[in-house]
Amino acid sequence: MSVDLEMEEILKVFFEESFEGLDTMESRLLTLGDGADRETINTIFRAAHSIKGGAGTFGFMEISEFTHSVETLLDEMRNGARGVTPDALQVLLQSVDVIRDMAQSAQAKRPIVMTGAKALSGELTRILAQKVPPAAAQTPSAAASDAAPAGASTLRASAQNAAATSVGQPKRDNAAANMSSTGPLEGWRIVFAPDVSLFKTCNDPMRILDELANLGPLEVTANVDALPLLSDLDPTQCHLSWTLSLRAAVEHARVAEVFDWVDANSKIVYEPIYASSNLSPVAPPPADPTQAAVQRTAGPSDLQVAAPNAAKSGGESGSLRVATEKIDALINLVGELVITQSMLCRFSEKYEPADVESLRRSIAQLTRNTRELQESVMQIRMLPIGFSFNRFPRLVHDLSRKLGKRVELKLSGENTELDKTVLEKIGDPLVHLVRNALDHGLESPEQRLAAGKSETGTLELNAFHEGGSIIIEVKDDGAGLRKDRILAKARERGLVDSDALLSDEQIYNLIFVAGFSTADAVSDVSGRGVGMDVVRRNINDLGGHVQIFSVQGQGSTIRIRLPLTLAILDGQVLRVGKEIYIASLVSIIETVQSTRENLSCVAGRTELFKHRADYLPVVRLHDLFGIEPDSRDITDGLLVVLEADGRRVAMLVDELLAQQQVVIKSLEANFKQVPGLAGATIHGDGTVALILDVPGLIRTFLERQTAHIGRAA
Repeated sequence: MSVDLEMEEILKVFFEESFEGLDTMESRLLTLGDGADRETINTIFRAAHSIKGGAGTFGFMEISEFTHSVETLLDEMRNGARGVTPDALQVLLQSVDVIRDMAQSAQAKRPIVMTGAKALSGELTRILAQKVPPAAAQTPSAAASDAAPAGASTLRASAQNAAATSVGQPKRDNAAANMSSTGPLEGWRIVFAPDVSLFKTCNDPMRILDELANLGPLEVTANVDALPLLSDLDPTQCHLSWTLSLRAAVEHARVAEVFDWVDANSKIVYEPIYASSNLSPVAPPPADPTQAAVQRTAGPSDLQVAAPNAAKSGGESGSLRVATEKIDALINLVGELVITQSMLCRFSEKYEPADVESLRRSIAQLTRNTRELQESVMQIRMLPIGFSFNRFPRLVHDLSRKLGKRVELKLSGENTELDKTVLEKIGDPLVHLVRNALDHGLESPEQRLAAGKSETGTLELNAFHEGGSIIIEVKDDGAGLRKDRILAKARERGLVDSDALLSDEQIYNLIFVAGFSTADAVSDVSGRGVGMDVVRRNINDLGGHVQIFSVQGQGSTIRIRLPLTLAILDGQVLRVGKEIYIASLVSIIETVQSTRENLSCVAGRTELFKHRADYLPVVRLHDLFGIEPDSRDITDGLLVVLEADGRRVAMLVDELLAQQQVVIKSLEANFKQVPGLAGATIHGDGTVALILDVPGLIRTFLERQTAHIGRAA
């Protein structure tokens, strides 16, 4: 692997760890509002420290310098020198956003915009200048050790080997810190004796010296005593050490952080220089490390990592973390498949009629192996929905603060798994539903008290499996939907006839109409009538559907049903003429054979089928796709009742074939997008079957009907 490729891999690890650390900082900062404990603050501090050290090592100085201010504030909190205030928490949360934006820019190799960082740096400076006494609960923690907890996890081995790890809080130079001064601090004398493996861990001593020189005037003396003869020299090893004199009155922590990512066995000695100091120059470190007066060694206990978090920063991720148990199961199945292949291969060499039964057993075994392999591969793509849920504590915290509401967020079912693609695409609809619940559903504290409720509202997100689907519920105990108000607004806009009688479900579904809103005022949160129609469309595009349940004065529940995966579809195979189509079983209500008494025609063209108490438009699939059916008489075929977007149609087909699971292949990627079609699949005999996009099919049909009626008028 070339150096450039190796560095790209190291950077990739750094960014992954940084985003995980930012997610950890955000989630732990939100818990501090319920009471600060030392371990939580330590966790936040360690994550910030790791990001700062890594950014400095890779030359992202904008990130490193800004994060240093954040780290300073957190350090005062964890040492008990400062209390945890709402003002400080808000600035720290905003700082997480700024660091994330800068890291995303660095990852995309874009210029890092410092506008937000500069504004927040001023806020951090203001807060640091304030003297806020620690809360009584924090006082005992001031004397606690700075060491990492015994169970602190380390970075992955690949990151360690590439020196892409973050060193935890350095062991403080207590001798230097406690040395009595006889004048103001003027600088530092430093002895830097790196381990011979320094170069192999991608550390560059010149970069370290340059960083020190940025702090102030620097005098450098190299010690070459350990340098071997040229014939014995290994250019990949470092045999030099340095004695440094930094003439700058900077705090010890700022000097020490320059060496944060130096490998574990390096030796560093710090000695302060005071105005009237007559200290003799610092001698190079002795061969025996125990004789060094003051030194810092980065040991394994210093290595920290932010706890893995669910929410992946940014948009869709190109990588996937897989549990080793799933990989082991996949390897076992491949082994079974190899055995089955060997069983079948012997029939190609010698086959007799008496072997028919053995061949059948081998084919059945192959079928089982293939099915299990398919399920195992699909399990690899399954991720807990907590990866999506974990963004909501911050969203609820910020939005409830902005709206002046008190909200308790309850998350359950975070370990419920679904396909990675579904998980990434459901995020935005869930965000809109949560925002709507906070803005429209939950009342203000005064309104809740007046209604006899607790002033703190409850918002619940729940996920669970039901059959072959995943159910996600967004539930609040707010005011609920007002049916009379929704219906009046719909009639005002001409969406519903004045004498129409609608069920509760039909009334609730009106909020999904594009541009529909009952809000009295438009805010930057909601009220424009934009979003709920997109929510339902996005959910339908995922092969799911959404339902609303509400009781006025008690709250609302929005229930989303989604397939576990988009890669495989449970479908009904249909035949129209010589063409084969597949419709999702989720969209099929039932299949009936019509009589002439149940058929009627409107406006000379639109055919209707009477289905119980409803009249459903008849979709002739052969007309939509221009194919020749077995018969154009509706009574000779079958009507498949389909539902999508809250609308039902009866689709005419010639024959129902089998139900089967099919692997979806993209039409757009291999051909072009076709209205009414979601993709294609390949049958066992090699023929291609087209998969119907039921929501798109209904929209296309209705658009054609509307256009025809418009021309006729």
